[in-house]
Amino acid sequence: MVIPGIYCLVDRVFLDVKEPPSMPRIPQFLILTLTALFLSITLPPQARAQQPDDVVWVQIQAVQSLATATDRAQAYTALLEDVNGFALGGGWYGIVVGPYTRADAELVLQTYRRDGLIPRDSFLQSTPRLGQQFWPVGANVLNRGVIEAPETIETPPPAAPETPTPQAPEVAEVVPEPEPEPADETPAEARRSERALDRDARKELQVALKWAGFYAGAIDGAYGRGTRGSMGQWQEANGYERTGVLTTLQRADLLRQYNSVLDGLGLRLVTDQRAGIEMILPMNEVALSVYEPPFVQYNSSGDIGARVLLISQAGDQSTMFGLYEIMQTLEIVPLDGPRNRNRQGFELVGQNADFISETSVIFRNGRIKGFTLIWPTGDEERRTRVLEQMRASFTALPGVLDAADATAAQSIDLISGLEIRKPRLSRSGFFVDGAGTVVTTSEAVGSCGRITLDSSADADVIANDPATGLALLKPQTALAPLAIASFATAEPRLQSEVTVAGYSYEGVLSAASLSFGKVADIKGLRGETGINRLDLTAQPGDVGGPVFDASGAVVGMLLPKPTSGPQLPEGTAFTLEAAVIAEIATEAGLTLQGANGLGQMPPRALTRQAQDMTVLV
Repeated sequence: MVIPGIYCLVDRVFLDVKEPPSMPRIPQFLILTLTALFLSITLPPQARAQQPDDVVWVQIQAVQSLATATDRAQAYTALLEDVNGFALGGGWYGIVVGPYTRADAELVLQTYRRDGLIPRDSFLQSTPRLGQQFWPVGANVLNRGVIEAPETIETPPPAAPETPTPQAPEVAEVVPEPEPEPADETPAEARRSERALDRDARKELQVALKWAGFYAGAIDGAYGRGTRGSMGQWQEANGYERTGVLTTLQRADLLRQYNSVLDGLGLRLVTDQRAGIEMILPMNEVALSVYEPPFVQYNSSGDIGARVLLISQAGDQSTMFGLYEIMQTLEIVPLDGPRNRNRQGFELVGQNADFISETSVIFRNGRIKGFTLIWPTGDEERRTRVLEQMRASFTALPGVLDAADATAAQSIDLISGLEIRKPRLSRSGFFVDGAGTVVTTSEAVGSCGRITLDSSADADVIANDPATGLALLKPQTALAPLAIASFATAEPRLQSEVTVAGYSYEGVLSAASLSFGKVADIKGLRGETGINRLDLTAQPGDVGGPVFDASGAVVGMLLPKPTSGPQLPEGTAFTLEAAVIAEIATEAGLTLQGANGLGQMPPRALTRQAQDMTVLV
């Protein structure tokens, strides 16, 4: 059963086509109600459910003139594939592309809208609503009849009967006429079609004109003298008549130029029901690799080296804040770049010499959703354009990843299968005043662009003496150490017992380890003063850590082993004497605390004091 009147009304709802003046305006809510009632009565239940493999079309225009509809179909055929034209009933003629499965049609609709090839009010159309076919001329793909082409469309003339012709002198060779250009709009039609654009579409054209180098004004969607002038310049540069008003085909040409940088990336709408996220991804460059809550990893599959993470996690605001901190420890989020966090989400941008990482996360109704795009440095135009597409298309769907589904190999260097950023060098240090000033080795600061204390607090170098191997660090934000060093005022005694505190395994353990030995000499191997030689086995991570005597007083700082000269026996270590440390600290404006000279400190108390005082640098 076909009711053209209802079809006609529905078309006007979607296409915003004005009724003829003689037709009374019907309220939109009544139109929608009648349409829904009609479909619920006439369609069988199995046909009412929309399935991904339904066969549908993308309707891009509807007009009430067959000649105009044929002209527009011919013009669209020059731009798009699979263009067809059908009668819609009630004197309306529709231009569609297809047929496609519903899933493919949704992708075509999204892509053509994005590229500006079809109007933004285009929509999916079902086959039962299409009647006789008028385009392509003579086609009848639905077997519902053919509408003869109007006189304005050239059709092959019937073959003329053969008649004898008298002999004549030479006949000039017939040169076929060139095929006509696709029909375009008049300036008046262009203005009318332009008025149908929404504000976002108008702003998008300004962005494209600015990208092409013709527009330098504000992106505001208001077409004044500057925008009109840039449109005219673009028309001249591209071989069009300069009118200052772009036709539908010219707008499509401009946007196609603007979007050409995205060609080959395979931008497609991806729906991940498991993560509850839908968005456009560059599927020619990335491929789904693994689910590791709270991340879905799309690793590089193309030549660019791009990567994408989908982020999906249940939790409260504290969970979101924790994710913000954790992500900044990952290798994929370089240190340089802005960070922004509020109650509704956060943004992270990190850049190094190899890649740029941009993360966007939102927190809504107990669900944390977002994404990270990782793109190689030096390809900024494509990166920003892909990022725009991802942001604009991001949709949070119901559902989140289940943390119980984690399958990644467990490692302290990994979080959900992603590598934690590791420092170039890790050494030890110790607090020497209540503001958190730290004594450490010059080796720890010589080649580093960023220095942290206990992996979190940034610190600046306030003194560095490579001759002695000592450096002083000041935290950028004042700290409150649990313990500070008390320095011995006298040289240690030969063969007296000493204890070294340090991060022997360079941060693998969360607290300092203790190593024990004896004072072997109060000078260096060549008689150097200010250095003590120890009979003690230490690790590279212990360097910069404090050396204690039995009373708990600091008698020195552990120095690195010499890198030149003969190889020293195992168990040989050196310390910088407390007096030298005090001298350099005084020059830097610090006052160190002296030891009170009490007797032997109990081992447990010494261990507690050493761990509270020692810091990972």
